[in-house]
Amino acid sequence: MNVYQTDLNGVYVGATTADQDPLDSTNWLIPAGCVKTAPPTITEKQFAKWDGAKWGVENIPVVESDPEPKPLSEAETVRAKRDALLAASDHMALADRITDEWRTFRQSLRDVPSQSGFPSSVTWPTEPS
Repeated sequence: MNVYQTDLNGVYVGATTADQDPLDSTNWLIPAGCVKTAPPTITEKQFAKWDGAKWGVENIPVVESDPEPKPLSEAETVRAKRDALLAASDHMALADRITDEWRTFRQSLRDVPSQSGFPSSVTWPTEPS
């Protein structure tokens, strides 16, 4: 016997077969999530859904694609580079490793946005060795 499989939400996913009960030839073993009633015919923009008593037809929701992200401004790009340099030097800012050279370097990175030519003309500090 053909039966019609649904997912957890009742949406039709395909047909399968029920097996005859080996202990009772008048009984069919219908798999979980299956129904005996055939789903309605649908278009490619629809799906069939079992509500517990009957099939319904619903339209597939239109999913709008995410808009293209706007490009970063020059200031955002410079700040991102500055933030990456700060993050890469975090290990040198630990209390047992920090030196005056590293303090100066990290402060200079924090001061990048206040430079007079920011963001088009930035003088990047030199990382201590």
